Amino acid sequence: MDEVAGVILAGGLARRMGGGDKGLIALGGKPILAHVIERLKPQVKALIINANGGPERFADYGLPVVSDSIAGSAGPLAGVLAGLDWAAGEGFDFIATAATDTPFFPRDLVCRFCEGVSTAQAQLAVAASGARHHPVFGLWASSLREDLRRAMTEEGLRKVEDWTKRHRIAPVASDDQPYDPFFNVNRPEDLAEAEIIMDKQRP
Repeated sequence: MDEVAGVILAGGLARRMGGGDKGLIALGGKPILAHVIERLKPQVKALIINANGGPERFADYGLPVVSDSIAGSAGPLAGVLAGLDWAAGEGFDFIATAATDTPFFPRDLVCRFCEGVSTAQAQLAVAASGARHHPVFGLWASSLREDLRRAMTEEGLRKVEDWTKRHRIAPVASDDQPYDPFFNVNRPEDLAEAEIIMDKQRP
């Protein structure tokens, strides 16, 4: 399972941060998205950004930008589907997804996902920490994309967990850090806390 593509989910509306792209907010002197790319890119064979609107705002990163095929800000599942469609066209059997506002996830997360899926003979993996699942961070089989498309277009399904529970899933725990590695920047006060975590990580 070495051929995994990475998809950064950057399609959120960031209402609690005043709107715009959360990934472009500065943290530790550079955009949060830059931290996410730095962590995910070495773990995958190819990397794309899933985002709607003008792709030129991500031009500095030199990555393909793929928009949702389902209109109306349909949430992270629409981003997963867009990533699966892109990956299938490029010959990848799996994608690993990461959120654009979560800069501290493990640098070996994709390896952990692959081991979890292999051990459980599952089609999906989902990140977990502190007894909570973080379904935006996952490993997804490209073979499930038509099932996901039907669920979204015919059933109107939008919640990640409502779809993943239909399939064999491997939870992959990451509780070996002094902070929650899936801490995400949702509000201005979260950004201040992220700066503190970032400072503690510096040598």
